[in-house]
Amino acid sequence: MSKEYRPLVMRANRLLGAQLVEHNLVKIEDLNAASEKFIEAAAGEDARNATILGLLAYDLKVLKEDDVLHHLVENDGLGLVDLRTYEVPDEVKKDLDFEACWATWSVPFDKEEEFFFVATAYYLSPAVRNHWEKRLGGPILWFGTTLENVAEHLEKLSAEAAASVAAHAAVAAPLVASAPLPVLAKAS
Repeated sequence: MSKEYRPLVMRANRLLGAQLVEHNLVKIEDLNAASEKFIEAAAGEDARNATILGLLAYDLKVLKEDDVLHHLVENDGLGLVDLRTYEVPDEVKKDLDFEACWATWSVPFDKEEEFFFVATAYYLSPAVRNHWEKRLGGPILWFGTTLENVAEHLEKLSAEAAASVAAHAAVAAPLVASAPLPVLAKAS
């Protein structure tokens, strides 16, 4: 994780944890245990391991993501989205910041008129919502999803981006190799 996103990761997870406790989705003791493990994970380079939600749900097994999603639907009126078969428009793909997505466990996945559609596993974190509101600069329609769904979607988009770069490089390489070299005048 880059130094640029480290403060966002720390704040997003701290505020998410506080909201999970406030909404009685986890006990403070469980959050404290997850926080200790989170600090270790956040010290590493991979933002994917620095997730308080993942630690609570999959490591400590004291929370189910389905319970969080149910809470979002019932209390915040969010819709849910499954990104596995969703094709992201090129307009949205071109500006996608993968590090910001991993840091916030969120991904913009569509835009219609001035509205951005953002799927997130971290909606309860005000730091995540604030980040994307500032970054996108327009109204956002939020959708809840799971950590796994965000991860699979980002990995798919990352693979597509890498394949696109490789394809462009393969097309450009023969053009560069066959271009005549400029003739340099000899110094007299």
